[in-house]
Amino acid sequence: MSKLPFSVFRRKGRKFYYVKFKDSEGNYLPAVSTQQEEEGAAIEAAFSLMKGDCPGQKKLSIREFVRGVESSEDAKVICNELKRLGYIKSFVLSSAPEAVDLGKFLVSFWDYDTSPYVKEKLRRKHGIHRNHTVGQKLSAENIWAPFFKGKLLGEITLKDIDSFMDELDSFSQKGKLSSGRKNNILRAGTVPLRWAFSKGMIDKDVTSGIVWFSGARASRNILTPEIAQAVFSAPWLDERAKLANVLAAITGLRAGEILGLRSRDLGKDCLYVEHSWNRRDGLKTPKNNEPRTVEVPFPQIISDLILLSKENPHGVSMDSFVFWAEKLSTKPMESKLFILGLRDALVKVGLTKKEVEEFSFHGWRHFFTTYMVSRLEKKLLKSQTGHLSDSMIDLYGGHLAEGDREKIRSAQVEVFGKLVPVNN
Repeated sequence: MSKLPFSVFRRKGRKFYYVKFKDSEGNYLPAVSTQQEEEGAAIEAAFSLMKGDCPGQKKLSIREFVRGVESSEDAKVICNELKRLGYIKSFVLSSAPEAVDLGKFLVSFWDYDTSPYVKEKLRRKHGIHRNHTVGQKLSAENIWAPFFKGKLLGEITLKDIDSFMDELDSFSQKGKLSSGRKNNILRAGTVPLRWAFSKGMIDKDVTSGIVWFSGARASRNILTPEIAQAVFSAPWLDERAKLANVLAAITGLRAGEILGLRSRDLGKDCLYVEHSWNRRDGLKTPKNNEPRTVEVPFPQIISDLILLSKENPHGVSMDSFVFWAEKLSTKPMESKLFILGLRDALVKVGLTKKEVEEFSFHGWRHFFTTYMVSRLEKKLLKSQTGHLSDSMIDLYGGHLAEGDREKIRSAQVEVFGKLVPVNN
C-alpha cells in the first residue's frame, strides 16, 4: 500500500481507530476518532473526512474537534496554525515554563537568596551585591507587578514594554524621576526578560528594540579646591569622618570601599582596595568585581590611617577595620557619619544649611575625577577610580569646575596636597 497522507492508529484501551492529518507545513494536527473498529474501515473514514464527507460518520463541529485534543503538543499545533493564519498573535500553553505570573517571576528573579540568576552570577565569579538586588526587587514589586497585574511571562510583548515606559514618563512628571532612575527601574524587568529568553523560557527577546530614556544627567555639585581646603581646616565632629572625606577627595574612593579598608590593606604609599562594605552584604569585592591598588602620595595620610587603625577599641589585627565602629568589632562605622561630618564642616565655613544639602559624600569621587581627567590618560585614571569604561571618565571631560581652568591642570600633589591637613 502506498504511503497514506495521514496516520491511522488505535490508542491503548480505546475501541475506535484515530486519524491524524497534516497541516500545510507537514505538521500533524490533533487526532480525530474515525468511529471505526476496523483499520480498513478507519482508513476509508479518514479519506471521507479529508473530503468533508463521511457516510455514517457524524460531522465534527469545531468545538468537538478541539475537545478531542489530548496533549499539550496537540494544543500547540492548533495554536501555531491559528497564529500562522493570523487569528491570534501569541499564545501561552498552561504547561509551558512561560505560564507564570510576570510580577511573581520578576520578584522571585531578584530574590538574592533563591534567584537562579544570582546563583549563576556568583558561580561564575561575577560581582552582584545584595544591595543591588534589593533595589531591583522593590522596583519589581512596587512598579512592574502592579502595572502588569494578571499578565503571564509569555504574554509580554515589546508593545507592552513601550506602554510601561509611557507610564514611567507619566510617573516621572509627577515625581520628577531622572532618566537614569527610569532606566534603572526599566532594567528591573528587562534583565529578567532577557535571561528568560536565554534560558528558553520564552521564544522571543521582547526587550530587543527598546529605546532607552535619555536626557541631561543630574548635575553634581563639587567643591573648589579652595573651599575644600577651608573645609578640612575647620573643626570636625568626628576625626574619622574627616579622614574619610580627605581620603575620598584625593583618591576618588567610594564610601563602601573606605569602610571596607582593613589593617592589611594599608601599604607604605598606597591602599589595596580588596573589598567594599555595605550593611546588607557586609564585606564584598568592590563594584565591578575588580580589586585595585590606589596610590596615596601623601605620607601624612598613610600615617593617619595607620594611627586610626591602631586606635581600634576592639583590638588590632590584620583583619580589623581601619574606620572602626565604637560598639561592634564586626562592622565599620556608619557611612552616614561621613556626610553628616562634611555638611557640618561646610556650614562652619559659611555655606547655608540649604546649600550643603546639595553636596553628597559621593561628590568627592566626582571632585577627584574632574580635577584629574585632564592630567592622566584614561587607562591610568581608571586604574585609580575603578571605572570600567572610558565613557564614565568622559563624563568629566567637559565638566567646568568653578574657577580658573588652569588650576585643574596642576599636578595631583599640587592640587590635592593643599587639602591634606598638616599636623603641627
